[in-house]
Amino acid sequence: MTTAVLTHGDCLAHETPDGHPECPARLQHVLRALHELDTKNINAPLAAEDDILRIHPRDYLSTLRDERPETGLIQIDGDTFLSPRSLDAAFRAAGAVIRAVDMVLSDTVQNAFCATRPPGHHAETDTAMGFCLFSNAALAAKHALDYHQLSRVAVVDFDVHHGNGTQDILWDEPRALLITSQQMPLWPGSGAAHEDGMSSNILNLPLPPESGSKEMRDTYLNQAFPRLRDFQPELIILSAGFDAHKDDPLAQLNWTTQDFAWLTREICNIADKTCEGRIVSTLEGGYDLNALATSAKAHVEELIKAAK
Repeated sequence: MTTAVLTHGDCLAHETPDGHPECPARLQHVLRALHELDTKNINAPLAAEDDILRIHPRDYLSTLRDERPETGLIQIDGDTFLSPRSLDAAFRAAGAVIRAVDMVLSDTVQNAFCATRPPGHHAETDTAMGFCLFSNAALAAKHALDYHQLSRVAVVDFDVHHGNGTQDILWDEPRALLITSQQMPLWPGSGAAHEDGMSSNILNLPLPPESGSKEMRDTYLNQAFPRLRDFQPELIILSAGFDAHKDDPLAQLNWTTQDFAWLTREICNIADKTCEGRIVSTLEGGYDLNALATSAKAHVEELIKAAK
């Protein structure tokens, strides 16, 4: 089988202020880096409203629609903005993960990477924040559990910032295991080891500033991977943030491009043994454009190797 890459031009239409780190150039750099790879390229569909309502209340969606400007930008959070086409982009990002789950679980492709924006893992049940509008990784998990009736889905989040939105939505979901590594201390301030969910279904792995490859690899080898294997997921979803890279301007971890390749390869090996290699990955952070592009390419290259 093959690896799917899902994206859409609407994801470039979500505008942010000049100088904002979450900008269209991020996705442009990623897509250029992936252009010559051997993948099945898919136009991301728009998510249906009922899909969004699986994880976000109707009032929240109505508020976003009411606040969306006809021209210019409106600030809805300290660093989160709406432009006239932001919801088009967000519905495409949500639609991408839903289609990716459908494709992987139907054996149409082995695995998938959603090259979309805005990112999602900071969006809580009824709160947009941290550049995020819809919680895409949590939506993918709930779609797999509720629509496809899987029994166990794992989410692994290696973005440098804690995925507080994914944690909020999956906090009381015993069918989902969330494993998330993040720099601590760092915004948004959540993600301590004692935050473990209603059913001990969340594993938070704080990493100290200025730590690098050794600390990350030891943490995953000794804590994350054993927990993931023991859970025996039927699908693995990745919140693929690349802002733990040593060149990223928004944090202080010292991962390398090779670290992202290693981490992806190890997770693919676990997926091969537990869930027939089924992985859906969705783009989260990464704000040095060159580091983001090279790391995302290395990530997708490992997905391609695993799909052979």
